[in-house]
Amino acid sequence: MYFQTAGIDVSPWIPPLVAFVISFFTSMGGVSGAFLLLPFQMSFLGYTNPSVSSTNQLFNIVAIPSGVYRFIKEGRMVWPLTWVVIIGTLPGVLIGAIVRVAYLPNPKNFKLFAACVLFYIGIRMIRDLTQKSNGDDKNKSEQRFQELMKKHRTKSEETGVEIPSVKVLELSLSRIRYEFYGEEFNIPVWGIMSLSFIVGIIGGVYGIGGGAIIAPFFVSVFGLPVYTVAGAALMGTFITSIAGVAFYQAIAPYYPTVSVAPDWFLGILFGIGGMAGIYLGARCQKYVPAKAIKWMLGAVIVYTATKYLFDFIK
Repeated sequence: MYFQTAGIDVSPWIPPLVAFVISFFTSMGGVSGAFLLLPFQMSFLGYTNPSVSSTNQLFNIVAIPSGVYRFIKEGRMVWPLTWVVIIGTLPGVLIGAIVRVAYLPNPKNFKLFAACVLFYIGIRMIRDLTQKSNGDDKNKSEQRFQELMKKHRTKSEETGVEIPSVKVLELSLSRIRYEFYGEEFNIPVWGIMSLSFIVGIIGGVYGIGGGAIIAPFFVSVFGLPVYTVAGAALMGTFITSIAGVAFYQAIAPYYPTVSVAPDWFLGILFGIGGMAGIYLGARCQKYVPAKAIKWMLGAVIVYTATKYLFDFIK
């Protein structure tokens, strides 16, 4: 099948299948799957126009709601954190769209930009996992989460009682404090919002909405449990992707010689596969150790960065 906007010819069953496999694993770490879908589209399908970024965001719009539903149903959505992420990333995503179209339309330059960003994030996360100085208290905390979740899950299956959910203890303009399985976490609102703005610009250029990139920062910099940040990151990605797609579509007439608007049919096909993958990934996340999820997320990011760097050098 030929996709006119993308300018590629591919069997219609390939996009949903690839999106399903990718999204199942990446959604466990709060990533929609767009991280890997973009290099797949550029390197394997040959879709290198700037519109690949908006098509990637269209994938997010279709795919993410199923995963968000699972996190909400299980009480693992930290709503104050979610809205701070959205407010911070939204203006950044719009700025990123302009940067992508006006300054990075060349696929080679875009790959170098993406490689630099992803290497920083991926290496930082892996370093955090391997440093012993982070060690005992953090590892014990994660083990405790895993043991408590297993205990409550067994009790829930036997008695029908719901497992504990996130409980917001404090919400102000400067700080968010919440409890999860007896552990308290404090979040500086302005720090998160400033970081979200910068990440939003990067996400707008890349085509992932912004919320996905911030998940590793929540885990490695702010020390938040991956079980609670994944939902916030996915919801942030969903909202900002809607704005991103709308903005790319709106500015398309101003760039008549460049493919800017998304390939709607291709994006929807990817989204359908991603919808199923994210739903199952979100449902299975609580059965997977937090450290394994972090390693998986770090490996995905570093692999993607390496692939982009090699493409740039070639």
